[in-house]
Amino acid sequence: MAALEEGFTLSAVPLGAGPHGLLGVEQSDRPDQFLVTDGGRTVILYKVSDQKPLGSWSVKQGQVITCPAVCNFQTGEYIVVHDNKVLRIWSNEDVNLDKVFKATLSAEVYRIHSIQGTEPLVLFKEGAVRGLEALLAEPQQKIETVISDEEVIKWTKFFMVFRHPVLIFITEKHGNYFAYVQMFNSCTLSKYTLLPGHEEKSVIQSFTASVDRKVISLMSLSSDGCIYKSLIPIHPNDPEKNQRVVRSLLLKTVVSGNVRNGVALTVLDQDHIAVLGPPLPASKECVSIWNTKFQTLQTSKELPQGTSGQLWYYGENLFMLHGKFLTVIPYKCEVSSLAGALGKLKHSQDPGTQTVPHFVNWETSQGYGFGSQNSEQSKRILRRRKIEVSVQPPPSKQLLSTIKKDSEKRIVEELCKFLASKQTPDFHTIIGDIVLELLGRHKVEPSFYPRNALMQLIRTHVLSYSLCPGLMEVALEKTDVQMLQLCLQQFPDIPESITCACLKIFLSISDDSLQEAEINMESVSDYIDSVQEEKMEEQTEILHNGFNPEEENCDNCDRELNKKPQDTAEETTSCPVIPKRAALLNAILHSAYSEMFLLPHLKDIPAQHVTLFLQYLYFLYLKCSENATMTLPGLHPPTLNQFIGTSSLTGVR
Repeated sequence: MAALEEGFTLSAVPLGAGPHGLLGVEQSDRPDQFLVTDGGRTVILYKVSDQKPLGSWSVKQGQVITCPAVCNFQTGEYIVVHDNKVLRIWSNEDVNLDKVFKATLSAEVYRIHSIQGTEPLVLFKEGAVRGLEALLAEPQQKIETVISDEEVIKWTKFFMVFRHPVLIFITEKHGNYFAYVQMFNSCTLSKYTLLPGHEEKSVIQSFTASVDRKVISLMSLSSDGCIYKSLIPIHPNDPEKNQRVVRSLLLKTVVSGNVRNGVALTVLDQDHIAVLGPPLPASKECVSIWNTKFQTLQTSKELPQGTSGQLWYYGENLFMLHGKFLTVIPYKCEVSSLAGALGKLKHSQDPGTQTVPHFVNWETSQGYGFGSQNSEQSKRILRRRKIEVSVQPPPSKQLLSTIKKDSEKRIVEELCKFLASKQTPDFHTIIGDIVLELLGRHKVEPSFYPRNALMQLIRTHVLSYSLCPGLMEVALEKTDVQMLQLCLQQFPDIPESITCACLKIFLSISDDSLQEAEINMESVSDYIDSVQEEKMEEQTEILHNGFNPEEENCDNCDRELNKKPQDTAEETTSCPVIPKRAALLNAILHSAYSEMFLLPHLKDIPAQHVTLFLQYLYFLYLKCSENATMTLPGLHPPTLNQFIGTSSLTGVR
């Protein structure tokens, strides 16, 4: 017998507004506390019994959290990944994520797993896995590719089996599904092809799994509304061989087969699963509990405000989005029996409190970078210490020797040869070394400014501010607005002081200087008139003694006095800056920043330039207002939130 109790709203603010809903709900180091990661910028720590948040942390404007935050049960710290490669670690005492430990990784992260008894494990999008400590010791280490081209990870889960960690992840390619099982005590990776049974080929919408000592029971909810089960051995006979497992029908039509999203399932215990989705095509969404042993529906609860199709459970609580708010529904599942499955038990027995098993230390697996818990103290010291990224030896000594002594023309020739060669896994590190070598020579020889070489290196899309410190400072010194624009568009970790220095130059540089610069105009090409530049040039003509010698009469004065009110209104909607300056200002609006650290630097900008910037932001608002969707046309224009948020900061300067 199973029962769903009365639910309650955990969050007082709407969540899951992004395209991916909530990124995750994860257990903290205390049983009653959970980390909730919204699909945007925020991680919130909730205490379920008190139904209130205990803490909230956000990445800065322009950054996006791409992986659910988890708790490191060995240290009590929290871990999150933003912008796919930037890993942050913090504790309850930290206030601003921009000031906590940071490590930039060499490959994109799919998920971080953390359960009691082990150190956290990092799964990369290309299928490789690393222990957290080994990864932090060398963040820029080479990450191998495990899955094939066009194969995409869809779901993953982490278990403990015989005190050893086991990872399973599911991939999809051209409608075919594959299961990878990683055993860390033996460093073996097994691959299985998931074959459909007698059912027609359908899209799998959700996965869940449980494990015993020998077999992983993988369950999948397909687009036909049925749940299928596959049994995957933990210890395969031939790990090197791509093996096959067949999906068999477990439960038939638990949700409407017409639903293409908004469904999910999760295993509750050996005999019960929870399912999220509408049972009939015309019915509202609901959460239900099924007995898989006797294939019966035990209980269900309607969710009239809809849900995001995401479901988590911890202890005896189900977590889901109901409408826009995170809802917790307690549940109880009794020991499975036929009478209980049919609802004929005369009295129910207290199921008791479920206990979370405590796992002791497991053997070290050096091949995947896992360490022993005996070194926990040293791990904490390592966490607090700034990680020094080891410099990889460059692949071409000829290129570095050329940088030290030859002309820029010769350097560009050698650089083109290097960029045309086959890229190695440490390519991004080598590019950073080349930039630092060029900047080092510029520091010794101020007249040497290898602009063309630097621009080529920035366009490789592998650099960041922290990988080549000093590059933007040199560009600021040279008033190289084209290079600054390119850096702002590509670097995710630019300090607010540098961003404000760029803004100051973009506002103060003369129109004549901008006319000579090559600026990327994508962000303004569709909403600033092509003749605007000519109009601005006409308006900036110098009038000697208030007199234009080309005017031979006062007809112009009469026209000004007789101007209609709507003509004045049209002038107010004209762009106050030339298109090239507008493109540079858009690069500022697109950049990531933290309000707390940006505001002090805005005070260094002269008042007349702040006024001009506010006029441009007001112009963008007026252009947005002309569109029903409140958006600007074109490629990569600034969004309403970007320029409204910036205008509020600039206004309080």
